[in-house]
Amino acid sequence: MIPGRVTFLVWVNEENHLRVISMQEGGNMREVFTRFCTGLTKIESLFKERGHAFMWNEHLGFVLTCPSNLGTGLRAGVHVKLPNMRTGGVDTAAVGGVFDISNADRLGFSEVELVQMVVDGVKLLVEMEKRLEKGQSIDDLMPAPK
Repeated sequence: MIPGRVTFLVWVNEENHLRVISMQEGGNMREVFTRFCTGLTKIESLFKERGHAFMWNEHLGFVLTCPSNLGTGLRAGVHVKLPNMRTGGVDTAAVGGVFDISNADRLGFSEVELVQMVVDGVKLLVEMEKRLEKGQSIDDLMPAPK
């Protein structure tokens, strides 16, 4: 964690009823995710003390206002510099070769599975970047289409 930097915040009634954000510079996804879980648990406890709860459906997961976030509602994302890649991030264009990488799925996976997907995806992208720096092919690293 970086002293003096905001690493946890909550937005109310923005795109969703509640948006909980845990972030920091560096590559420690475990620390960011642990802070997220701890903070969310504290928020949920405060709601329950006041007689409220998050809306949850066994089939859909957490009920939110943004349909793209059905399921866990968790978007795990990282900014990673990949100057040899030629595609853009989900929400923003790559600036200076820095991409916003995140999970597209929300429904049908646990929070831990979604974070692990991002970790595995970034690991693969970094491996591809290293090969491209050396002028090597990445064809064998390309995931098979679903």
